[in-house]
Amino acid sequence: MNTRADASTQVLRRHSLFTRAWHWITVLCLLVLLMSGLQIFNAHPALYWGQDSNFAEPALQITARRGADGAPQGVVRIGDHVFESTGLLGLSRRDGKLEQRAFPAWATLPGPQWLAMGRYWHFAAAWLFTPLLLLYLFYTLARRERRQKIWPTRTQWRALPKTIADHARFKFDHGRDYNGLQKLTYLVVLFGMLPLMVLTGLTMSPTMNAAWPWLLDIFGGRQSARTLHFIVAFSLVGFVLLHVVLVLVSGVFNNLRSMITGGYRVDTRTADSETDGHV
Repeated sequence: MNTRADASTQVLRRHSLFTRAWHWITVLCLLVLLMSGLQIFNAHPALYWGQDSNFAEPALQITARRGADGAPQGVVRIGDHVFESTGLLGLSRRDGKLEQRAFPAWATLPGPQWLAMGRYWHFAAAWLFTPLLLLYLFYTLARRERRQKIWPTRTQWRALPKTIADHARFKFDHGRDYNGLQKLTYLVVLFGMLPLMVLTGLTMSPTMNAAWPWLLDIFGGRQSARTLHFIVAFSLVGFVLLHVVLVLVSGVFNNLRSMITGGYRVDTRTADSETDGHV
């Protein structure tokens, strides 16, 4: 027997097969890129600004040292500020023993200190991720209905303060379309952060420096590009964590179903006023 709640909802197709496939392949690529990137970072756990490494004054350094009591401790140095991080960063346990490495073995791919293999994993994932990203961006820009779905409407722009306040109170709508805050977030990630990660990664390549020397000028040098690459990578980690939290609190089954089968249960009281289309 249908209840009032049942009558006011309907399962609609929200995501196309292409979007769903791209989403999950991208998730896998980003996981491999992150873990193998941490392996590469461990080979020289410091970041700098400019063209060359300035070993005396890194912008960020993760290392180990002897504390005042003579015991080893892991530390993170950001400019002139030093933070103890024993057990997680700089000095962590592996097989019951303390090991000096910037990021612990469980966070890197492969687990042991193995720079060459980390680079193989990183480049393999990058060569899959980059063409798929370009294809997805072209697909989004080329189709009018997708451009409409990713760009906030005038109504959504005006409602943006209320949407932000609703999200802060964990109050979510379940309309057919993404809300204005979701659209803005995806615009920043898709057309800002992900392309920036690709470009800064290319800037660190000597081969690309020879082919496209203007990349070094844009980012202020190879070391600056490496630092920006690191910042963008962890900004994406922050986005993914927040994204997962919002998926869980706004309806985990409904959200997962939309990214597996494409079906999404919407509130028909708000969906009726929206245009149809696939996101």
